[in-house]
Amino acid sequence: MRQIAIYGKGGIGKSTISSNLSMALRERGLAVMQVGCDPKRDSTRSLTGGRMIPTVLETLRDQLRAGRDQSAVTLTDIVFTGDGGVHCVESGGPEPGVGCAGRGVLTALEILKSLRAFETYGVDVVVYDILGDVVCGGFAQPIRAGFAEEIYLLCSGSFMSLYAANNIAKGIRRLARIGQVGLSGVICNSSGDEAFEQQMLSEFAAKLGSRLIHVVPRSPVIQACEVEGRTVLEHSPGSAEADVFRGLAQAVLANSSRVIPTPLEEVEELEALYRRHMPGAAATRSASADATTAQPRDRRQAGRTVDRGPAA
Repeated sequence: MRQIAIYGKGGIGKSTISSNLSMALRERGLAVMQVGCDPKRDSTRSLTGGRMIPTVLETLRDQLRAGRDQSAVTLTDIVFTGDGGVHCVESGGPEPGVGCAGRGVLTALEILKSLRAFETYGVDVVVYDILGDVVCGGFAQPIRAGFAEEIYLLCSGSFMSLYAANNIAKGIRRLARIGQVGLSGVICNSSGDEAFEQQMLSEFAAKLGSRLIHVVPRSPVIQACEVEGRTVLEHSPGSAEADVFRGLAQAVLANSSRVIPTPLEEVEELEALYRRHMPGAAATRSASADATTAQPRDRRQAGRTVDRGPAA
C-alpha cells in the first residue's frame, strides 16, 4: 500500500490537488482513500459532491458524551465513499479553544488503524491532505507515526508558500528514515506565472535534494469545479485540466524517490533564490552590472575635467 502525504501552506490548494489526485488514481482502477488532516474538514468536499462529511473526532465526542468509549466508533460512522468511488475520511479537530488539533489528527489516524480501515476497504493508495503552515509537532504525527511515507510539498509562486515548504522540509529532515519515510518531490499549483514558478521551484527542489515533479496550471475550469463541489475528472473529464491530474497521478505512481531533505537554513537564502527568478530580475542584474561598470569611467571623466589646469 502506498501512503502519500500532501503538505503545504494553508490556502494553497492542497485539498483541490489531493482530491483530483485521488480521483485520477481511482480512475486507474486503484482502491483509494483520502484522509483530510485539517480541522476545517473540507479536504474531501469535492469527492462527496460538495457535502461536508462527519469527522472522526466529532463522532468520537458524540460517543463519549453518550457514555461510551472509542470502541463504539465504527467504520461506517467515519468512512464515506464518494460518487467516484474514493473512500473519504475527515479527521476533524478539537472543539474551539480546547486541545491540540495536531494531536487530534493522530487520534483519528489511530482509530482508523485500530479498525483496520485500510485492510477492510482493500486500499491500494492512501492520500493524506495535511495542514502545513503551522509549525507544530502535532501535524508531524502522520510522519512520526509511520502513516505518511511519501511526502510531497505543494508550492505556488508566492514567497510565503516557499517559506512554509522550507519549514516543513526541516520537520521532515528530523523525522525521515532512509528508505521508509522521506520527501518524494515538489508539486507546483500555479498562481499564474508558470515559467517563473517552474524555474524557481526547480531550483528550490534541487536545493532540498529532490525535484519538481509536476505543474498544475491556474485555470478557471479548476476554480469552477471547486465551487461545484466536484473534481475536475468528474466534472470535465475530457478537459486538458483533467489530463493534467492524470499526468500527476502517473508521475506519483512512477516515483520511488524518498530523500531526507536538505532545507535552506536561513531566510536570506530563500529570499536570494526567489529574487534570482523574479520576472525582470535578469534585466535588473544587467542594469546593475552596467551601472557598476560605468561608474569608474565616470570617475575618470570627472578627474580629467578637474585636471585641465588653471583657467586662463
